[in-house]
Amino acid sequence: MIKSMTSFGSAQSEEGKNSCFSIEMKSVNHRYLDINIRMPRMMFALEEKIRNMINKKLNRGKVDVFINHKNYENNVGKANLNMKLAKDYYECLRQIQSELNIIDDISTSKIARLPDVITLDEPEENLEDIFREISPLIESALILMEEMRNREGEKLKEDILLKVQMIETYVKEIEKRADNIPKNYKKKLQERLSELLSGVDIDESRIALEVAILSDKAAVDEEITRLKSHLSQIKSTLDLNEPIGRKLDFIIQEMNREANTIASKSTDIDMTNDVIEVKNTIEKIREQVQNIE
Repeated sequence: MIKSMTSFGSAQSEEGKNSCFSIEMKSVNHRYLDINIRMPRMMFALEEKIRNMINKKLNRGKVDVFINHKNYENNVGKANLNMKLAKDYYECLRQIQSELNIIDDISTSKIARLPDVITLDEPEENLEDIFREISPLIESALILMEEMRNREGEKLKEDILLKVQMIETYVKEIEKRADNIPKNYKKKLQERLSELLSGVDIDESRIALEVAILSDKAAVDEEITRLKSHLSQIKSTLDLNEPIGRKLDFIIQEMNREANTIASKSTDIDMTNDVIEVKNTIEKIREQVQNIE
Protein backbone atom coordinates (compact mmCIF):
# COMPACT_ATOMS: atom_id res chain seq x y z
CA MET A 1 0.00 0.00 0.00
CA ILE A 2 1.31 3.42 -0.95
CA LYS A 3 2.03 5.65 2.05
CA SER A 4 2.51 9.37 2.40
CA MET A 5 5.26 10.75 4.64
CA THR A 6 2.98 13.45 6.05
CA SER A 7 1.32 12.35 9.27
CA PHE A 8 0.51 13.20 12.88
CA GLY A 9 -0.27 11.12 15.96
CA SER A 10 -0.68 11.74 19.67
CA ALA A 11 -1.50 9.87 22.87
CA GLN A 12 -1.75 10.64 26.58
CA SER A 13 -1.76 8.74 29.85
CA GLU A 14 -5.01 8.29 31.73
CA GLU A 15 -5.92 11.11 34.09
CA GLY A 16 -5.91 10.57 37.83
CA LYS A 17 -2.39 9.15 38.11
CA ASN A 18 0.47 10.68 40.09
CA SER A 19 2.30 11.37 36.84
CA CYS A 20 1.07 11.88 33.30
CA PHE A 21 2.87 11.43 29.98
CA SER A 22 1.76 12.91 26.67
CA ILE A 23 3.29 12.19 23.28
CA GLU A 24 2.99 14.03 19.98
CA MET A 25 4.60 12.78 16.77
CA LYS A 26 4.57 14.40 13.35
CA SER A 27 6.40 13.65 10.13
CA VAL A 28 7.03 15.32 6.78
CA ASN A 29 8.83 14.24 3.64
CA HIS A 30 12.55 13.56 3.83
CA ARG A 31 15.03 11.56 1.78
CA TYR A 32 15.79 9.24 4.69
CA LEU A 33 14.36 8.48 8.14
CA ASP A 34 15.39 11.35 10.41
CA ILE A 35 14.07 11.09 13.98
CA ASN A 36 14.30 14.02 16.41
CA ILE A 37 13.16 13.39 19.98
CA ARG A 38 12.50 16.03 22.62
CA MET A 39 11.82 14.69 26.10
CA PRO A 40 12.56 15.33 29.79
CA ARG A 41 16.16 14.88 30.87
CA MET A 42 15.26 11.99 33.16
CA MET A 43 14.29 9.97 30.05
CA PHE A 44 17.43 10.49 27.98
CA ALA A 45 18.59 6.93 28.62
CA LEU A 46 15.43 5.65 26.89
CA GLU A 47 16.10 7.43 23.60
CA GLU A 48 17.54 4.38 21.83
CA LYS A 49 14.56 2.21 22.78
CA ILE A 50 12.14 4.86 21.52
CA ARG A 51 14.05 5.19 18.24
CA ASN A 52 13.92 1.42 17.74
CA MET A 53 10.13 1.43 18.16
CA ILE A 54 9.78 4.15 15.51
CA ASN A 55 12.27 2.46 13.16
CA LYS A 56 10.11 -0.69 13.11
CA LYS A 57 7.07 1.27 11.89
CA LEU A 58 8.44 4.03 9.65
CA ASN A 59 10.90 3.86 6.77
CA ARG A 60 11.27 7.44 5.57
CA GLY A 61 10.43 10.94 6.67
CA LYS A 62 11.55 13.65 9.08
CA VAL A 63 9.90 12.63 12.35
CA ASP A 64 9.61 15.00 15.32
CA VAL A 65 8.70 13.40 18.65
CA PHE A 66 7.63 15.47 21.67
CA ILE A 67 7.31 13.71 25.04
CA ASN A 68 5.98 15.72 28.00
CA HIS A 69 5.77 14.67 31.63
CA LYS A 70 3.68 16.13 34.44
CA ASN A 71 4.35 15.01 38.00
CA TYR A 72 1.52 15.58 40.50
CA GLU A 73 3.35 14.06 43.46
CA ASN A 74 4.58 16.25 46.32
CA ASN A 75 7.98 14.59 46.28
CA VAL A 76 9.32 16.41 43.22
CA GLY A 77 12.81 17.06 44.51
CA LYS A 78 14.90 18.74 47.18
CA ALA A 79 16.74 22.07 46.96
CA ASN A 80 20.35 22.12 48.21
CA LEU A 81 22.30 25.22 49.11
CA ASN A 82 26.06 25.38 48.61
CA MET A 83 26.83 28.05 51.21
CA LYS A 84 30.61 27.89 50.73
CA LEU A 85 30.20 28.58 47.00
CA ALA A 86 27.75 31.39 47.75
CA LYS A 87 30.33 33.02 50.10
CA ASP A 88 33.04 32.66 47.46
CA TYR A 89 30.79 34.34 44.88
CA TYR A 90 30.05 37.11 47.39
CA GLU A 91 33.73 37.77 48.08
CA CYS A 92 34.48 37.86 44.34
CA LEU A 93 31.67 40.32 43.73
CA ARG A 94 32.88 42.55 46.61
CA GLN A 95 36.41 42.49 45.18
CA ILE A 96 35.11 43.52 41.72
CA GLN A 97 33.06 46.25 43.35
CA SER A 98 36.04 47.58 45.29
CA GLU A 99 38.76 47.43 42.65
CA LEU A 100 36.64 48.79 39.80
CA ASN A 101 34.87 51.31 41.99
CA ILE A 102 31.48 50.06 40.86
CA ILE A 103 28.46 51.23 42.76
CA ASP A 104 26.03 48.37 42.72
CA ASP A 105 24.04 46.29 45.13
CA ILE A 106 24.82 42.66 45.82
CA SER A 107 21.49 41.05 46.54
CA THR A 108 20.55 37.62 47.80
CA SER A 109 18.55 36.90 44.65
CA LYS A 110 21.54 37.69 42.42
CA ILE A 111 23.83 35.34 44.32
CA ALA A 112 21.16 32.63 44.41
CA ARG A 113 20.92 32.70 40.61
CA LEU A 114 24.64 32.10 40.14
CA PRO A 115 25.63 28.61 38.88
CA ASP A 116 25.44 25.74 41.40
CA VAL A 117 24.61 27.92 44.41
CA ILE A 118 21.22 26.27 44.65
CA THR A 119 20.77 22.86 43.05
CA LEU A 120 17.81 20.54 42.89
CA ASP A 121 18.10 16.86 43.69
CA GLU A 122 15.38 15.14 41.72
CA PRO A 123 14.17 11.76 42.94
CA GLU A 124 15.52 8.88 40.90
CA GLU A 125 13.05 7.55 38.39
CA ASN A 126 12.61 3.91 37.52
CA LEU A 127 13.31 3.93 33.78
CA GLU A 128 11.77 0.50 33.27
CA ASP A 129 8.50 1.72 34.80
CA ILE A 130 8.60 4.84 32.64
CA PHE A 131 9.21 2.81 29.48
CA ARG A 132 6.31 0.49 30.33
CA GLU A 133 4.16 3.59 30.73
CA ILE A 134 5.11 5.32 27.48
CA SER A 135 5.45 2.27 25.20
CA PRO A 136 1.68 1.91 24.63
CA LEU A 137 1.45 5.67 24.06
CA ILE A 138 4.16 5.54 21.38
CA GLU A 139 2.43 2.57 19.75
CA SER A 140 -0.92 4.42 19.74
CA ALA A 141 0.66 7.54 18.21
CA LEU A 142 2.41 5.43 15.55
CA ILE A 143 -0.87 3.68 14.67
CA LEU A 144 -2.55 7.06 14.15
CA MET A 145 0.38 8.19 12.00
CA GLU A 146 0.22 5.02 9.91
CA GLU A 147 -3.53 5.42 9.36
CA MET A 148 -2.99 9.01 8.23
CA ARG A 149 -0.11 7.96 5.97
CA ASN A 150 -2.33 5.31 4.37
CA ARG A 151 -5.18 7.76 3.74
CA GLU A 152 -2.87 10.37 2.27
CA GLY A 153 -1.12 7.67 0.26
CA GLU A 154 -4.38 6.58 -1.40
CA LYS A 155 -5.08 10.17 -2.42
CA LEU A 156 -1.57 10.45 -3.88
CA LYS A 157 -2.05 7.20 -5.78
CA GLU A 158 -5.33 8.39 -7.32
CA ASP A 159 -3.76 11.68 -8.36
CA ILE A 160 -0.65 10.05 -9.85
CA LEU A 161 -2.73 7.51 -11.83
CA LEU A 162 -4.83 10.36 -13.22
CA LYS A 163 -1.69 12.16 -14.37
CA VAL A 164 -0.30 8.93 -15.86
CA GLN A 165 -3.47 8.68 -17.97
CA MET A 166 -2.93 12.27 -19.14
CA ILE A 167 0.64 11.45 -20.20
CA GLU A 168 -0.55 8.34 -22.04
CA THR A 169 -2.97 10.50 -24.03
CA TYR A 170 -0.20 12.93 -24.96
CA VAL A 171 2.13 10.06 -25.90
CA LYS A 172 -0.48 8.68 -28.32
CA GLU A 173 -0.66 12.08 -30.00
CA ILE A 174 3.12 12.31 -30.17
CA GLU A 175 3.25 8.86 -31.74
CA LYS A 176 0.72 9.87 -34.42
CA ARG A 177 2.57 13.07 -35.21
CA ALA A 178 5.94 11.26 -35.31
CA ASP A 179 4.53 8.83 -37.92
CA ASN A 180 3.44 11.75 -40.10
CA ILE A 181 6.72 13.69 -39.92
CA PRO A 182 8.35 12.04 -43.01
CA LYS A 183 5.20 12.43 -45.12
CA ASN A 184 4.71 16.07 -44.09
CA TYR A 185 8.37 16.88 -44.62
CA LYS A 186 8.32 15.31 -48.08
CA LYS A 187 5.26 17.33 -49.02
CA LYS A 188 6.76 20.60 -47.78
CA LEU A 189 10.08 19.84 -49.49
CA GLN A 190 8.38 19.15 -52.80
CA GLU A 191 6.31 22.33 -52.55
CA ARG A 192 9.35 24.40 -51.73
CA LEU A 193 11.42 22.94 -54.57
CA SER A 194 8.56 23.46 -57.02
CA GLU A 195 8.52 27.14 -56.10
CA LEU A 196 12.29 27.50 -56.43
CA LEU A 197 12.74 25.27 -59.50
CA SER A 198 9.63 26.09 -61.50
CA GLY A 199 9.57 24.10 -64.75
CA VAL A 200 12.60 21.99 -63.80
CA ASP A 201 12.32 18.26 -63.24
CA ILE A 202 12.78 17.27 -59.58
CA ASP A 203 14.92 14.26 -58.74
CA GLU A 204 12.57 12.08 -56.73
CA SER A 205 15.42 9.87 -55.53
CA ARG A 206 17.18 12.90 -54.01
CA ILE A 207 13.97 13.91 -52.26
CA ALA A 208 13.56 10.37 -50.95
CA LEU A 209 17.12 10.47 -49.63
CA GLU A 210 16.53 13.77 -47.82
CA VAL A 211 13.31 12.44 -46.32
CA ALA A 212 15.08 9.26 -45.19
CA ILE A 213 17.86 11.27 -43.50
CA LEU A 214 15.36 13.47 -41.68
CA SER A 215 13.23 10.48 -40.68
CA ASP A 216 16.26 8.82 -39.14
CA LYS A 217 17.19 11.96 -37.19
CA ALA A 218 13.61 12.57 -36.06
CA ALA A 219 12.79 8.96 -35.18
CA VAL A 220 11.46 8.72 -31.64
CA ASP A 221 10.14 5.15 -31.68
CA GLU A 222 12.60 3.93 -29.07
CA GLU A 223 11.95 6.88 -26.77
CA ILE A 224 8.18 6.42 -27.02
CA THR A 225 8.52 2.70 -26.29
CA ARG A 226 10.63 3.39 -23.20
CA LEU A 227 8.25 6.14 -22.08
CA LYS A 228 5.31 3.73 -22.32
CA SER A 229 7.31 1.16 -20.37
CA HIS A 230 8.01 3.69 -17.60
CA LEU A 231 4.31 4.57 -17.38
CA SER A 232 3.52 0.89 -17.00
CA GLN A 233 6.20 0.59 -14.30
CA ILE A 234 4.65 3.44 -12.34
CA LYS A 235 1.25 1.73 -12.31
CA SER A 236 2.68 -1.62 -11.22
CA THR A 237 4.92 0.02 -8.59
CA LEU A 238 1.95 1.79 -7.04
CA ASP A 239 0.45 -1.63 -6.23
CA LEU A 240 3.51 -2.89 -4.34
CA ASN A 241 3.16 -3.42 -0.60
CA GLU A 242 6.51 -1.86 0.30
CA PRO A 243 8.21 1.56 0.41
CA ILE A 244 8.22 2.79 -3.20
CA GLY A 245 9.18 6.47 -3.01
CA ARG A 246 12.79 6.09 -4.15
CA LYS A 247 11.84 3.67 -6.95
CA LEU A 248 9.18 6.05 -8.27
CA ASP A 249 11.64 8.93 -8.10
CA PHE A 250 14.09 7.01 -10.30
CA ILE A 251 11.35 6.14 -12.83
CA ILE A 252 10.33 9.81 -13.01
CA GLN A 253 13.93 10.80 -13.76
CA GLU A 254 14.05 8.29 -16.64
CA MET A 255 10.70 9.53 -18.01
CA ASN A 256 11.99 13.08 -17.99
CA ARG A 257 15.10 11.96 -19.86
CA GLU A 258 13.02 10.32 -22.62
CA ALA A 259 10.77 13.39 -22.89
CA ASN A 260 13.82 15.65 -23.28
CA THR A 261 15.19 13.43 -26.05
CA ILE A 262 11.86 13.48 -27.93
CA ALA A 263 11.74 17.28 -27.59
CA SER A 264 15.26 17.63 -29.00
CA LYS A 265 14.31 15.54 -32.07
CA SER A 266 10.96 17.20 -32.70
CA THR A 267 10.54 19.21 -35.93
CA ASP A 268 6.79 19.64 -35.53
CA ILE A 269 5.41 22.50 -33.41
CA ASP A 270 2.32 20.54 -32.34
CA MET A 271 4.47 17.58 -31.35
CA THR A 272 6.74 19.90 -29.37
CA ASN A 273 3.72 21.32 -27.54
CA ASP A 274 2.59 17.80 -26.65
CA VAL A 275 6.06 17.02 -25.27
CA ILE A 276 5.92 20.21 -23.17
CA GLU A 277 2.63 19.03 -21.68
CA VAL A 278 4.21 15.64 -20.95
CA LYS A 279 7.15 17.28 -19.17
CA ASN A 280 4.83 19.53 -17.21
CA THR A 281 2.75 16.56 -16.04
CA ILE A 282 5.88 14.55 -15.18
CA GLU A 283 7.00 17.44 -12.97
CA LYS A 284 3.64 17.39 -11.17
CA ILE A 285 4.02 13.66 -10.55
CA ARG A 286 7.56 14.22 -9.28
CA GLU A 287 6.26 16.73 -6.72
CA GLN A 288 3.76 14.16 -5.47
CA VAL A 289 6.35 11.37 -5.41
CA GLN A 290 8.54 13.49 -3.09
CA ASN A 291 5.98 12.86 -0.34
CA ILE A 292 5.75 9.08 -0.78
CA GLU A 293 7.48 6.79 1.70
